[in-house]
Amino acid sequence: MKYRQLGNSDLNISEVSLGCWTMGGLNWVNGVPNGWANVDENEIQAAVDYALDHGVNHFDNADVYGNGRAERMLARVLGKRNKDVIIATKVGWFPGTAEHAYEPLHIRRQCEQSLINLKRDYIDLYYFHHGNFGDNWEYLDDAVEVMFRLKEEGKIRHIGQSAYSHDHFTKLIPVVKPAACQSSANYTDDKFVADGTPTTDAMKANNCSFIAFFPILQGILLGKYSKDNPPKFEAGDHRANAPRFKKEFLEELEPKLEKIKTKFGASPLELGRAAIGYLLYHNVVGAVITGFRNQEQVNMNIQMAENPITEDEYKFIKSLF
Repeated sequence: MKYRQLGNSDLNISEVSLGCWTMGGLNWVNGVPNGWANVDENEIQAAVDYALDHGVNHFDNADVYGNGRAERMLARVLGKRNKDVIIATKVGWFPGTAEHAYEPLHIRRQCEQSLINLKRDYIDLYYFHHGNFGDNWEYLDDAVEVMFRLKEEGKIRHIGQSAYSHDHFTKLIPVVKPAACQSSANYTDDKFVADGTPTTDAMKANNCSFIAFFPILQGILLGKYSKDNPPKFEAGDHRANAPRFKKEFLEELEPKLEKIKTKFGASPLELGRAAIGYLLYHNVVGAVITGFRNQEQVNMNIQMAENPITEDEYKFIKSLF
């Protein structure tokens, strides 16, 4: 396992890190499905033990993942090794009874609850989970102030910012001063890590690293799904409404994916090497966050990054997308 320093922080995180969204299981927030198919905790235990034994030291969580279930499960499976790892969690998508999830008191309450859930005295990296601070940014100043205070109090070590647009990232990075930014990134959509884009320029100017989730596009880039038989997901699984799992997206992707297979090989491990290697080729990337349900998936995710792609391979992928 290789490690990268996160921005100007003292955190050195494993290039392959584990996302805990699946651990929250099926879930809804305000009537909208935002979970995953339920997991077996015994399989999660074996997977986390294997990850720790093979150098993974960074786990990415959120209060909204199962509305606290994922945080509590992570604490249980880490056990005595809880303090030996870097834990990130987030606030923003679970509003509780607040009018907006970025009300200062709500942020403080959620931070305290996450500490209880995680059985921790501090959170290594605490993210704003999205960039919506109100229609006129009315919650921004107070939300940032309470984050800084939580840091001064030692409840969090570093602040992170997740967002989904260049406008939000470029507005927020100079204000929030995050050690890490996080969003979706993969070779089908690399706008947040590609050289010369607004977000990348803002991160470099503020010494901030990028954490990429969906590096294999939830299995799509491993050739797991076909346009002829698009997947179906149960109620409460956010993937049920995601356009990337619909026939139209898969139909457009498949010819390009066939070219990737010709260049890299057609096995999931070879396709994953292309996908994860593409992201890690970018210096601004601190880590890729890979989801998991069992030890087999963790093993594959780790192996995908063991053989970095070459400049020629990077340029080949770039030319397709």
